[in-house]
Amino acid sequence: MSPAARADQGFHVFVAFPAAGYLTLMLVAGSVGALTVVSEYSSGLINTTTVAVPARGAVVLAKAVVTAALWTAVGTLISTGRFLISQAILNGQQAGVPLTHPGVLRALVASALPAPVWALIGLGFGALIRHSATTMVTSAFTLLMLPIFSQSARWSAAVNHAMPVTAWKRLVQNWAPDPHFLAYSATVPGSWAVYAIWPLIAVVLATVVVRHRDV
Repeated sequence: MSPAARADQGFHVFVAFPAAGYLTLMLVAGSVGALTVVSEYSSGLINTTTVAVPARGAVVLAKAVVTAALWTAVGTLISTGRFLISQAILNGQQAGVPLTHPGVLRALVASALPAPVWALIGLGFGALIRHSATTMVTSAFTLLMLPIFSQSARWSAAVNHAMPVTAWKRLVQNWAPDPHFLAYSATVPGSWAVYAIWPLIAVVLATVVVRHRDV
């Protein structure tokens, strides 16, 4: 590495969290989260579940808690492991950064949370749609494709910033706002809020729908 490359410590923080890898993780988490609900409908086990536990809302909440806990552990392991491995490699070039470096803690937390966030969103879509393929396509289109479409006009910047993928990029990557969207650039507090609001709405809607819908 050149001296200039070694000095770019901001890049060394974010190199541990490549977008392609995390988009794949988000899709996998969302798909598995959807299957926690959809699989029961497709197999017919939902009838047994509702007989055993008539409180359907409690079933959805229990699934949400287990899903969130599992994927938070997975996300934390992946996030921490990627950072430590990347910095071990960079240390061989005298370019690594410590955990105390500015931006590292935020990047670690923001990279651990997409897995449970997307898993809960997938669970919500699964409860609403109840069909595996349709749920996965809808989830991927809504959360991955809409941010791309919403970059084409200034008025749609707010929609773009309200997407979990954009929030992750704002919190983790060496992000610089597009000059055309400076007046509507994403904020760090707003990005954390996106992380919280999407799964909350997904779980609440799933709970309400399951309570009031026939099996």
